[in-house]
Amino acid sequence: MAEVDRVIAQRLDSGVPLVGQVSQYIISAGGKRIRPALLLLMAGAIGYKGPQRHNLAAVVEFIHTATLLHDDVVDESTLRRGRPTANESFGNPASVLVGDFLYSRAFQMMVDSGEMRVMEILADATNVIAEGEVLQLMNMHDASLDEAGYLRVIRSKTAKLFEASTRLAAVIAGSTPEVEMACAEYGQALGTAFQVIDDVLDYDGDAQELGKNLGDDLREGKNTLPLIIAMQRGTAHEKDTIQRAIENGEMDGLDEIIQIVRRTGALEATRSAASAEAERAIAALIKLPKGPYQEALHELAAQLLDRRN
Repeated sequence: MAEVDRVIAQRLDSGVPLVGQVSQYIISAGGKRIRPALLLLMAGAIGYKGPQRHNLAAVVEFIHTATLLHDDVVDESTLRRGRPTANESFGNPASVLVGDFLYSRAFQMMVDSGEMRVMEILADATNVIAEGEVLQLMNMHDASLDEAGYLRVIRSKTAKLFEASTRLAAVIAGSTPEVEMACAEYGQALGTAFQVIDDVLDYDGDAQELGKNLGDDLREGKNTLPLIIAMQRGTAHEKDTIQRAIENGEMDGLDEIIQIVRRTGALEATRSAASAEAERAIAALIKLPKGPYQEALHELAAQLLDRRN
């Protein structure tokens, strides 16, 4: 990871000071770096030690960072990882344009791999992520969204880059199609579980630990799995309360909605859905060689359910 950070610092260099300033601001914000770490762990699990693992780990972090910059502008977010978002600090135009810079820098770095398959995977992932963002935008303030529609969004918007990260490790290692599919499935399942838990924490987290405001999803009109399940299980009045809040982005009733979500067992049911995805990730690891890297990937999936931020 230290080598990935070195690559990131080197490739953030730009002749335009604001580009470096905004990029550095968000990349140094103390993120989990889970996507590059996944790529490195998966490369280790299948025995690849070439330098392209550091380059591509930096690429997936750049793509992720670009999506964060654009996300925060679209969502009008003011807080991320416990400090003001880049759009709050530098303005929307700078955030959008620096996000574009990070995307284009990532594509420059992909070319360094010299592998058409690498470029195909990352181009496809970037396109699917953008589609997921648009899908989510279309679903804003839609209280009728069901679980299948919700999963479609998060598998596009969040899980796709996890899947690309783990698949890339198999591709640069020259793995068999069977191993590549196992790596990709692990990433997709882990990414899905990661986002489902994130949506739980919006109603069952601690604002300081999370580094963002509780109820942000509701304020933005996002209908997530805890709300979908609470509306299915709640009384007519409880369903109506949640529905109105989603449709109008009302925060006045946030405390009541948190109580409804907890009382209906929606949080436990959502955690159970995340647990099923984590188990799917663990099952995919059977196809990989046993060893410390495989064990670390197993532990990561198992511990995901305990995350608090």
